[in-house]
Amino acid sequence: MLKRLYAHWMYAWETRLTTRDQNRIVRPLEWGFDWLMPYLQRVGLSEEAQRMEARLAAADSAAQQDAKALMMAANQAILADSEQFFAYRTPTDFLLEERAPQLFPTNVRPETLRRAQRMEQNAAAGKLSPAQFLRFTSPIQTPYAANDRVNARWFPAEPKPGRPRQAMIVMPQWNADALSHNALCAIFNRFGVSALRLSKPFHDIRRPAELERADYAVSANIGRTLAATQQAVVDIRCCLDWLQQQGYEQFGVLGTSLGSCYAFLASAHDPRLRVNAFNHVSAAFGDVVWTGQSTRHIRQGLEDAGLAQEDLRHFWAGISPMHYYAKFARHSRGLTAANFAKQVLLIYARYDLTFPLEYSLDVLRSFDEHGIVFERRKLPCGHYTTGETPFQYMDGWFLGSFVYRAFRALASEAVPGDGVRAEVSQENAELVLHGDRKNA
Repeated sequence: MLKRLYAHWMYAWETRLTTRDQNRIVRPLEWGFDWLMPYLQRVGLSEEAQRMEARLAAADSAAQQDAKALMMAANQAILADSEQFFAYRTPTDFLLEERAPQLFPTNVRPETLRRAQRMEQNAAAGKLSPAQFLRFTSPIQTPYAANDRVNARWFPAEPKPGRPRQAMIVMPQWNADALSHNALCAIFNRFGVSALRLSKPFHDIRRPAELERADYAVSANIGRTLAATQQAVVDIRCCLDWLQQQGYEQFGVLGTSLGSCYAFLASAHDPRLRVNAFNHVSAAFGDVVWTGQSTRHIRQGLEDAGLAQEDLRHFWAGISPMHYYAKFARHSRGLTAANFAKQVLLIYARYDLTFPLEYSLDVLRSFDEHGIVFERRKLPCGHYTTGETPFQYMDGWFLGSFVYRAFRALASEAVPGDGVRAEVSQENAELVLHGDRKNA
């Protein structure tokens, strides 16, 4: 009886939180082949995509069905060689920029706007301490210059004597403001672990001027959503390159919700990410968008165009974690040395209406089936209520204690030798040689 009452209360609370923002916009289906054109050119699909764009513009009656087939073909190409899709050239314009922090809110609730205004006033009056931000040009280019200038707030830590230099990359949730997860970075600093809090594509300072929310990261534009994920994964890997240039030796990634998906895809394609904290997990990108409460407006636009959940599974297969478990498992068991094994934490919420429980449990079962060793933690709340008291402290404890233990364990290992680092560098050099790290 009490369990049913608690569940009813939690679902009601979760629903209130996911429906309080009134600036979610229902956008119509767009195929977005233009967002993928550089990649489609590399895999021989660009001419067909250009013809398809022309047919769609001319309202060709058969174009919609043919567009479905072409988008499925593009995703099959990604799955056949995802290393090419997520390949890149290391940026050459890394820069540490100092400026006052801003909130960049994604909702228009009065209390949020007042908070943003207070921060701006304090910054203008010199009452807000400046912060350091890593800036560089993303190897993945979009029509938005602001989005293509990557932004990551830098939280350097005093290195612990006798320990390798360690760093985390932190990816907050979809529509996070610019302060989200900063407290976690400060906690990691207390462990001697530095942190880069990375702004996802189309978020905070990277958000195009016409948007109130980070709508272009996930939307009814199929190709743009694929491209935003591609850019996010590449940006994470570029941050690793910069950290290595600063002398860091051991790395981890923490992602929440959409950030968790981005973090997993990056780690599946980059063995340097040793410590992996995935905060809210799900198996298929399309399933979350179709069934989640917070993406109802996206589903409506897709449903209005006659699409179904099964269609989304195909159209976003290339960015769905479920297709990369084997690749992730290979890195988690090690490459050429045992100390390349990954340490993994999976967190899910019992009453989640955004990442429904069945999909989170699919991830846990699949990790077991693939022989991936991981820790699991279940929150007695939902997706949005994770950010509420007391659950935010439970979640913070799970994440902080795991990162502390994982890096302490890594510090006790032998630091990877020059041969291992050289092998990774040689792999990257071969990608460049074959043109696989060109802008996509």
